Amino acid sequence: MSTVESIGALERRLNASIPQRQLIGEIEARLKRLVRTAKVHGFRPGKVPLNILRQQYGAQVHQDVMGDALQRSFVEAVNQHSLRVASRPDFEIKSTDPETEQIEFSATFEIYPEVVLGNIEAETVERVTCGMTEADVDRTIATLLGQHVTYAVIDRAAQNGDRVTIDFNGTLDGEPFEGGQDKDFKVVLGTGQMLPDFESGIINMKAGETKSVNVNFPVGYHGKHVEGKRTVFAITLHLVESPHLPELNAEFAKKMGIVDGDVEKLRAEIRKNIGLEIERRLKLRNKDNAMSALLNVVQMDVPKSMVEAEAQQLMQQTLEKMKKRGNTMPGMTLPLDLFTERAQRRVKLGLILVDLVKRHGLSATPAQIRTLLLDYAQSFDHPDEVVKWHYNNPERLREVENMVLEDNVVNWVMNTARVVDKVAEFNELMGNVPQGDNVNA
Repeated sequence: MSTVESIGALERRLNASIPQRQLIGEIEARLKRLVRTAKVHGFRPGKVPLNILRQQYGAQVHQDVMGDALQRSFVEAVNQHSLRVASRPDFEIKSTDPETEQIEFSATFEIYPEVVLGNIEAETVERVTCGMTEADVDRTIATLLGQHVTYAVIDRAAQNGDRVTIDFNGTLDGEPFEGGQDKDFKVVLGTGQMLPDFESGIINMKAGETKSVNVNFPVGYHGKHVEGKRTVFAITLHLVESPHLPELNAEFAKKMGIVDGDVEKLRAEIRKNIGLEIERRLKLRNKDNAMSALLNVVQMDVPKSMVEAEAQQLMQQTLEKMKKRGNTMPGMTLPLDLFTERAQRRVKLGLILVDLVKRHGLSATPAQIRTLLLDYAQSFDHPDEVVKWHYNNPERLREVENMVLEDNVVNWVMNTARVVDKVAEFNELMGNVPQGDNVNA
């Protein structure tokens, strides 16, 4: 006989018992099976007395049998009460007396919440569109040329756009402060790499000149020791280099991968890539809008254990990205609170998507999976190999399936809610990409 009590919104405590006789019988059976394989010094295999085995292995066997019995009893009880368990149970043995007939225990765990979808038909969702003009292509080419700028030493005063090599030594109230010193530091003026006061102080300086510059650190600056403070920097300029943009010609086109150097082919390739990037960003933006609409009409608690696990995963992913950029130290961790809000959103969306897929038949079909995979593979040199690799890798194929599921849910929301079309400006779209929530439906 088992009972279940609610101890929170989703927390439950199961109270049940296991017959002592059942436990003792299983322990004896396992010890007898152990006789055939146990190796004990002074005895041949299969000839170890049972009482010797009980002395050496009894505690471990008892623990193993108890663990198995608890799991078995727990599964039977949750099935009996039709509970959807969302977390691993935390067991507590309430009676340890070997003379009792029943071993009483409790198991604390969380259950999945019920997803109650509100009035999605009344929810307004923006569906963003964006076009592309030749001016957008021209600006993209200009940006590309700027990424391949070269610098040459010039004998004149520094101005915006120049790259300068400097030494600097910052002081606060006459004393040096952490991070305020460097030598042979290169900075391109006008890019915002340094604080405005610092960069403006370098303008009109010449090679070999030293100058003191007052620099005000703004409120909210990440370095708390100088936040909102007025400092003084002694700056010595060693070198001024002027920028030189490459020309849009055959040489540059070849550098960008156009074998015959045809500039028009380069423009066509850039136009194609811009179109693909617009499509990707629109998809992310509209997905984010659809997911936000779902969150607005579903009010529910989420299992704390699932949120914590998701936050841990997000933290590890962030640390891995930082490690690849060389921004971490051995043993470095990040506060889990930084990821809790996003983890809650992802877990909640995951639960909502699972419910919608099941309720409205939005499962990914094999044809949808293959279509999405073929589209994705076109960006690689050997698309057929990419497709084959995914089909030979169940985990990768499952990722594609999850993407199709999300697309199906987004389409369902757009077809169900009140949709308002909005045309986004090209620059705004390219400068603002939602982080997205890739949830496993």
